[in-house]
Amino acid sequence: MATVSLGFNIDSPRWDQSTFVGRLKHFLNITDPRTVLVPEEELDRAKALVEGCRAGLVPPGSSQEQLLYAKKLYDSAFHPDSGEKMNFIGRMSFQVPGGMAITGCMLQFYRTVPAVVFWQWVNQSFNAFVNYTNRNAASPISLRQIGVAYVTATGAALATAVGLNLYTKRASPLVARWVPFAAVAAANCVNIPMMRQQEIINGITVTDENNNELGRSRRAAVKGIAQVVLSRITMAAPGMIILPIIMERLEKFPFMQRIRVLHGPLQVLLCGGFSLALADLEVELRDSIMAKHGDKVPYVYFNKGL
Repeated sequence: MATVSLGFNIDSPRWDQSTFVGRLKHFLNITDPRTVLVPEEELDRAKALVEGCRAGLVPPGSSQEQLLYAKKLYDSAFHPDSGEKMNFIGRMSFQVPGGMAITGCMLQFYRTVPAVVFWQWVNQSFNAFVNYTNRNAASPISLRQIGVAYVTATGAALATAVGLNLYTKRASPLVARWVPFAAVAAANCVNIPMMRQQEIINGITVTDENNNELGRSRRAAVKGIAQVVLSRITMAAPGMIILPIIMERLEKFPFMQRIRVLHGPLQVLLCGGFSLALADLEVELRDSIMAKHGDKVPYVYFNKGL
């Protein structure tokens, strides 16, 4: 075991976050589905260890590997802004198992309107839970706003899914299989901005590289939320576009026609496989930062959420 080096900072990134590979390793680390199975008591111990380390109180005998693992558990289960333990469904580590199960069911049960309605509702309920759990803690949202966002997004998803489902009755079977993706994309364009509207109205906190608060930016909020919407759609695209092509061809084989009951579990597993800057700020905020710090702050940072 490697001993804890002098000046060890538990919040310093393990990998270079200026590179794509470094950011990929970081997010693979905190979204590791295995951490879903970690007991609550162990998560609480990890939080205590991380907070103690931040205060300079490293328990005697602790290794660097132990501290890094504690940080991994902390990042997977606790909110980055408030430090509060997140609900099970909304945690980063639950996104792969939860998302693959729901996506697989949406792709499997697309033929009838009742099935489309049910699974789109389940998906939007899951998304609403995730969005609320990972909201920016500095921009509180009321229960009324949450309800409006949930109803609006669910309505958009159902209208898109049911409408296209009826429209594609005369189209090829493959086109009908792509309807769930269209519904998911439409709902994300509504759900995320509605759920995080307070961030757009009031702005979000931007900091320097040392986490010192510099001000609040509405433009950063809009940029962050737009990136989240785009990333959600992009992440769903491979599984929900390519997988229907694969299943459409597989289901033509006699052996697949004999095991129809396994089509749903198969799609769920395949879905799991597919799952595995300052100049942009408002002028007044940029001027304020420049007046206080000059050119010492070339970059600012903000939490764009999920």
